[in-house]
Amino acid sequence: MTDRELFRHTLATLAYRGGKAIRGAPASFAGFEGAGKTPLEILRHIGDLLDWTLRMARGSREWSEAAPLSWDEESRRFFEGLEAVDTFFSSSEPSQAPLEKLFQGPIADALTHVGQIAMMRRMAGSPTRGENYFVAKIEIGQVRAEQAAAVKEF
Repeated sequence: MTDRELFRHTLATLAYRGGKAIRGAPASFAGFEGAGKTPLEILRHIGDLLDWTLRMARGSREWSEAAPLSWDEESRRFFEGLEAVDTFFSSSEPSQAPLEKLFQGPIADALTHVGQIAMMRRMAGSPTRGENYFVAKIEIGQVRAEQAAAVKEF
């Protein structure tokens, strides 16, 4: 597996795990208080991280924050951001930022925030089911909202 393939697999993992954390959340969850930031604020930040990843891959290190959107709009933005980054890395266009730096910065941060959202789901009384992610059907390029069914939940 090439470095770019591993990076794209990481994006697919982020889509799978992130999708599980945000899918089916009750309407009240977006504004849940209890961890400093609301789930909606965290999801918006993940969208900003994905936008930043793509900008850095294209040669700009400029950070920007998007205007707040609704939970459904931020959920769409999450998957659209993943798709844009994945499309870039599926091309032959060279990245202007080292993959390891993109991973250790914005992508690892996004994975951490997906974990926060999952934890907050439990705190808010709407937990997702645990899963053996080692056997999950995560495939390079599968970064849209539609994900494979869980293989082994518990």
